[in-house]
Amino acid sequence: MPIADYDATSGDWRAQIKRNECRTRWVIFTYLFIFVAVGLIVDAYILQAQHPGMALSQAFSLLIAFKVVPIATLILGGVAGASLFITFHMHDRIMLLGTHSREITSENATSIEEKQLYNVVDEMKVAAGMQYMPKVYLIDANYMNAFASGYSEKSAMVAITHGLLKKLSRSELQAVMAHELSHIRHHDIKLNLTVAVLSNILLIVIDVLFYNILFGRDRRGDNRIVMVIVILRFVLPILTMALALFLNRTREYMADAGAVELMRDNEPLARALLKISHDHEMHAEEYAKEYGVTAHEQVRQASYLFDPSRIDPVKSFHNMFSTHPQIEQRLQAIGFRKEKAKDK
Repeated sequence: MPIADYDATSGDWRAQIKRNECRTRWVIFTYLFIFVAVGLIVDAYILQAQHPGMALSQAFSLLIAFKVVPIATLILGGVAGASLFITFHMHDRIMLLGTHSREITSENATSIEEKQLYNVVDEMKVAAGMQYMPKVYLIDANYMNAFASGYSEKSAMVAITHGLLKKLSRSELQAVMAHELSHIRHHDIKLNLTVAVLSNILLIVIDVLFYNILFGRDRRGDNRIVMVIVILRFVLPILTMALALFLNRTREYMADAGAVELMRDNEPLARALLKISHDHEMHAEEYAKEYGVTAHEQVRQASYLFDPSRIDPVKSFHNMFSTHPQIEQRLQAIGFRKEKAKDK
């Protein structure tokens, strides 16, 4: 659908950024609360096993008052810290696994398009006030997509596909790079990694407790904690997934608003999003196959500019399971909506 089919307004990108910052803080606080709560549940479970007959309320009172050291909670915190440290320092390499890519620099650019790409990233880096130039990677793929990675500005990198480089105009390419650099400026990679690591640790811990209850020795006394663990075993995966999806969508809106802030114009990003979405629809079968044969695509999915699952009839069955907002919602957030919607 062409941009002419949309009614354009200025769009309040400042309010969008502020609103999404508040949502992000709420999600991170919720994750930390759940993480500490699960740690205390593990400690209470161990404490009751050591002292049969101890009430659940008494166990929690002792742990919260630090009359008993919450060893399990502290160990979980240490495991999370170590996991995050390793993941942060390896994430950029993990993100490129399975792709045929090469780094583009001002010295090794071999075509006008590659030189333009490097210059555009450099321009947006200056506009964003970033101190370090992100590494720029070109992925040999026909589909149109891009992503950013790195746990800090100094370790940051951006990657785009050959298809995106060939099919976007210079201003559209600028808008896409502004979007990706906004992810870096807003520390989105670090936030998403933190959420992913905490979620995995939580699910592993709950699974261990659940199977310990199923196959362990019969417990007598206060079984309320057993019920809590059983409920969490089924509720926690849904809750963590919902929070992760909400966070990712929030950061996408925020990166779109950040791109408008850097470009001082909302139309280039709108054109780029429409062009990328339309290109995926036109070549859905070809791209689905290309995404499918590339290893580790699931690692990149949440970081892509465009969610490739939208061209998969099974994965796109319902929007609630998508890591990205719908294109129409993203356009409306930056000031574009269909003229038909306006007339109703």
